[in-house]
Amino acid sequence: MALNDRIFGILMLVLAVAYGWGATQFPEPFGGAESVGPETFPMLLAVVLALTSLYLIVRPDPDNAWPPGRIWLELVIAVAVLIAYTLLLQHLGFIIATALAVGTLCWRMGATPVRAYLTGLIAGIVVFLLFTFALDLPLPWGLLSVLETS
Repeated sequence: MALNDRIFGILMLVLAVAYGWGATQFPEPFGGAESVGPETFPMLLAVVLALTSLYLIVRPDPDNAWPPGRIWLELVIAVAVLIAYTLLLQHLGFIIATALAVGTLCWRMGATPVRAYLTGLIAGIVVFLLFTFALDLPLPWGLLSVLETS
Protein backbone atom coordinates (compact mmCIF):
# COMPACT_ATOMS: atom_id res chain seq x y z
CA MET A 1 0.00 0.00 0.00
CA ALA A 2 1.94 2.96 -1.34
CA LEU A 3 -0.39 5.46 0.30
CA ASN A 4 1.35 5.04 3.69
CA ASP A 5 4.69 6.23 2.31
CA ARG A 6 3.07 9.11 0.47
CA ILE A 7 1.26 10.31 3.61
CA PHE A 8 4.47 10.04 5.60
CA GLY A 9 6.40 11.80 2.81
CA ILE A 10 3.95 14.70 2.77
CA LEU A 11 4.12 15.06 6.57
CA MET A 12 7.93 15.01 6.48
CA LEU A 13 7.98 17.55 3.63
CA VAL A 14 5.82 19.90 5.72
CA LEU A 15 8.22 19.36 8.63
CA ALA A 16 11.23 20.05 6.38
CA VAL A 17 9.74 23.32 5.14
CA ALA A 18 8.87 24.42 8.69
CA TYR A 19 12.31 23.43 9.96
CA GLY A 20 14.03 25.25 7.09
CA TRP A 21 11.93 28.34 7.67
CA GLY A 22 12.76 28.22 11.38
CA ALA A 23 16.46 28.06 10.56
CA THR A 24 16.17 31.27 8.54
CA GLN A 25 14.79 33.04 11.61
CA PHE A 26 18.07 32.85 13.56
CA PRO A 27 19.41 36.33 14.28
CA GLU A 28 22.39 37.45 12.23
CA PRO A 29 25.60 36.85 14.21
CA PHE A 30 27.42 39.79 15.73
CA GLY A 31 29.82 41.15 13.14
CA GLY A 32 27.61 40.43 10.11
CA ALA A 33 26.66 37.52 7.97
CA GLU A 34 29.04 34.61 7.60
CA SER A 35 29.22 31.91 4.97
CA VAL A 36 28.81 29.32 7.72
CA GLY A 37 26.51 30.55 10.44
CA PRO A 38 24.14 29.06 12.98
CA GLU A 39 21.55 28.36 10.30
CA THR A 40 23.87 26.32 8.05
CA PHE A 41 23.48 22.89 9.67
CA PRO A 42 19.69 23.16 10.19
CA MET A 43 19.25 24.29 6.57
CA LEU A 44 21.32 21.33 5.38
CA LEU A 45 19.13 18.98 7.43
CA ALA A 46 15.98 20.61 6.04
CA VAL A 47 17.19 20.11 2.46
CA VAL A 48 18.07 16.45 3.09
CA LEU A 49 14.70 15.86 4.78
CA ALA A 50 12.87 17.57 1.91
CA LEU A 51 14.68 15.50 -0.72
CA THR A 52 14.04 12.20 1.06
CA SER A 53 10.40 13.20 1.60
CA LEU A 54 9.99 13.92 -2.09
CA TYR A 55 11.48 10.51 -2.87
CA LEU A 56 8.89 8.84 -0.61
CA ILE A 57 6.10 10.76 -2.32
CA VAL A 58 7.28 9.99 -5.86
CA ARG A 59 8.56 6.41 -5.37
CA PRO A 60 6.77 4.82 -2.41
CA ASP A 61 7.39 1.23 -1.33
CA PRO A 62 4.53 -0.86 -2.78
CA ASP A 63 4.62 -3.37 0.11
CA ASN A 64 4.63 -0.80 2.92
CA ALA A 65 2.37 -1.37 5.92
CA TRP A 66 1.83 0.71 9.05
CA PRO A 67 4.00 -0.49 11.93
CA PRO A 68 2.50 -2.52 14.79
CA GLY A 69 1.51 -0.86 18.10
CA ARG A 70 4.81 -1.50 19.89
CA ILE A 71 6.74 0.38 17.21
CA TRP A 72 4.29 3.30 17.45
CA LEU A 73 5.05 3.48 21.17
CA GLU A 74 8.79 3.60 20.44
CA LEU A 75 8.20 6.35 17.86
CA VAL A 76 6.21 8.39 20.38
CA ILE A 77 9.00 7.94 22.95
CA ALA A 78 11.59 9.05 20.37
CA VAL A 79 9.60 12.17 19.53
CA ALA A 80 9.14 12.94 23.25
CA VAL A 81 12.91 12.57 23.79
CA LEU A 82 13.64 14.95 20.90
CA ILE A 83 11.13 17.53 22.18
CA ALA A 84 12.65 17.30 25.66
CA TYR A 85 16.09 17.67 24.08
CA THR A 86 15.15 20.93 22.39
CA LEU A 87 13.57 22.28 25.58
CA LEU A 88 16.56 21.38 27.78
CA LEU A 89 19.42 22.17 25.38
CA GLN A 90 20.06 25.73 26.59
CA HIS A 91 19.56 24.94 30.28
CA LEU A 92 21.58 21.73 30.53
CA GLY A 93 24.02 22.54 27.74
CA PHE A 94 24.82 20.63 24.58
CA ILE A 95 26.98 17.90 26.11
CA ILE A 96 24.60 16.93 28.92
CA ALA A 97 21.41 17.24 26.83
CA THR A 98 22.96 15.26 23.98
CA ALA A 99 24.27 12.57 26.34
CA LEU A 100 20.78 12.14 27.80
CA ALA A 101 18.95 12.21 24.46
CA VAL A 102 21.33 9.95 22.53
CA GLY A 103 21.69 7.66 25.54
CA THR A 104 17.93 7.29 25.92
CA LEU A 105 17.43 6.63 22.21
CA CYS A 106 20.25 4.05 22.15
CA TRP A 107 18.80 2.36 25.24
CA ARG A 108 15.33 2.22 23.63
CA MET A 109 16.96 0.56 20.60
CA GLY A 110 18.34 -2.25 22.73
CA ALA A 111 21.73 -1.15 24.09
CA THR A 112 22.47 -1.69 27.76
CA PRO A 113 21.99 1.49 29.80
CA VAL A 114 25.73 1.85 30.53
CA ARG A 115 26.73 1.49 26.87
CA ALA A 116 23.84 3.65 25.69
CA TYR A 117 24.63 6.61 27.94
CA LEU A 118 28.38 6.24 27.41
CA THR A 119 27.72 6.45 23.67
CA GLY A 120 25.59 9.55 24.26
CA LEU A 121 28.30 11.18 26.38
CA ILE A 122 31.04 10.47 23.84
CA ALA A 123 28.83 11.74 20.98
CA GLY A 124 28.01 14.91 22.91
CA ILE A 125 31.65 15.66 23.69
CA VAL A 126 32.94 14.91 20.18
CA VAL A 127 30.26 16.97 18.41
CA PHE A 128 30.64 19.80 20.94
CA LEU A 129 34.40 19.95 20.39
CA LEU A 130 34.01 19.72 16.62
CA PHE A 131 31.46 22.54 16.39
CA THR A 132 32.90 24.80 19.07
CA PHE A 133 36.60 24.57 18.24
CA ALA A 134 36.99 23.19 14.70
CA LEU A 135 34.02 24.95 13.05
CA ASP A 136 33.99 27.94 15.43
CA LEU A 137 30.23 27.54 15.94
CA PRO A 138 29.77 27.68 19.70
CA LEU A 139 27.21 25.40 21.29
CA PRO A 140 25.63 26.09 24.69
CA TRP A 141 27.67 25.09 27.75
CA GLY A 142 24.66 25.08 30.10
CA LEU A 143 25.50 23.52 33.47
CA LEU A 144 29.10 23.02 32.33
CA SER A 145 29.67 26.77 31.86
CA VAL A 146 32.07 26.69 34.82
CA LEU A 147 34.48 24.90 32.46
CA GLU A 148 34.24 27.59 29.75
CA THR A 149 37.56 29.29 29.07
CA SER A 150 36.20 32.34 27.19
